[in-house]
Amino acid sequence: MVKMELSGVNLWYGDFHALKDIDMKIYKNKVTAFIGPSGCGKSTLIRCLNRMNDLIDHVRIEGSISMDGKNIYDKDVDVVTLRKNVGMVFQKPNPFPINIHDNVAYGPRLHGVKDKKRLDEIVEENLRGAALWGEVHDILDRNAMSLSGGQQQRLCIARTLAVNPEVILFDEPCSALDPLSTGKIEDLITQLKKDYTIVIVTHNMQQAARISDYTGYFYLGRLIEFNKTKKIFTNPDNKETENYITGKFG
Repeated sequence: MVKMELSGVNLWYGDFHALKDIDMKIYKNKVTAFIGPSGCGKSTLIRCLNRMNDLIDHVRIEGSISMDGKNIYDKDVDVVTLRKNVGMVFQKPNPFPINIHDNVAYGPRLHGVKDKKRLDEIVEENLRGAALWGEVHDILDRNAMSLSGGQQQRLCIARTLAVNPEVILFDEPCSALDPLSTGKIEDLITQLKKDYTIVIVTHNMQQAARISDYTGYFYLGRLIEFNKTKKIFTNPDNKETENYITGKFG
């Protein structure tokens, strides 16, 4: 089942044409990976999916991106609600400089949850969902900045989960992490797709091969090839994709 559909998406930063005629389907409860060399448009595209590019000056977007059949760029779309429904986890862990409990409770509080017991339940439920509860349940009043990088990133995932998104965007979530923490995040993403639709930008092709169901290969702002991950990595249709996958290019 299709969760989001991109049709004729073009994006300009001023005069620079960064994304060119992107057509793609993102499937519900699947992991979709974007791969390609630096500067090819992967992060720009993922930021289109929750309108983060709206925050950048001199950006112009054409085409449509629909979620459940509704174009998210329509004038009547509430961007705050959109970003609640399409959560984002960034490259560098960015917990708030407050305690662990309040990091996770922040979003629900913002959206009107005031009852302390309910907030405590939400915090526990989502720290468990992010595979972090066992490590922090007895230090919830500790500043989140005291956690390790991998723990901070899982805390950011818990914070994202706490507002009940439908889609979670990961923009190179493991690039600042050690291999052990990377493994935990990958395991977590695999578990999360049971309940969420996931899109991940990664420079790590092995990571894309391990955890994604679908993969798109991008080059110079174009989507060169999109297919099931197994097909992309074992028998791509496009020579450019094959050259990138096999390390002959990029």
